[in-house]
Amino acid sequence: MGGDPVLDAARAAVLARFRWVDGDADLWPVLRDPAALHAVVRALAEPFQDAHVDAVVGIEARGFVLGPAVAVELGAGFVPVRTDGGMLPGPVVRRRADFDYRGRRRELATRSDLVQPGDRVLLVDDWVEVGAQALAARALVEQCGGELVGLSVVVDQASDDARAALPLVRGVVSAAELGPSA
Repeated sequence: MGGDPVLDAARAAVLARFRWVDGDADLWPVLRDPAALHAVVRALAEPFQDAHVDAVVGIEARGFVLGPAVAVELGAGFVPVRTDGGMLPGPVVRRRADFDYRGRRRELATRSDLVQPGDRVLLVDDWVEVGAQALAARALVEQCGGELVGLSVVVDQASDDARAALPLVRGVVSAAELGPSA
């Protein structure tokens, strides 16, 4: 493997448990297995251990599962990003994302008081495809006065355009490693 034992353990856990189900990606078995979940959380956090992260932002739904665990690993707080009108009591900022891999545009929202000016923020999610939601999340963080320092995902399939527009993007596995969906 690649020589990083934390990343190698996470990669092996994902590749052993990931499945395509009727053409859809199924990462839930990875999260169900305690050892695999631990390995993935450690691998998502590791590249950002020295980045002085104040908050981890996670996009609904799997970002809500992975984000808090990575936040604990980094000694940071967690900030939810809801999609398509999900409830967030308090002051909210919103951003409409560009088209995603399925051709949909989603509205993302977060609480403006949970990201403070000057906060260093890490975005955590399960998968980045074209990067539309990641770019919208970055805009939300910046609208609140924070700085997005990176994107840490289980599966990296970021487009070249998104990768150029985002800070450091780190994935546990690439989409190509998962094989065909059919």
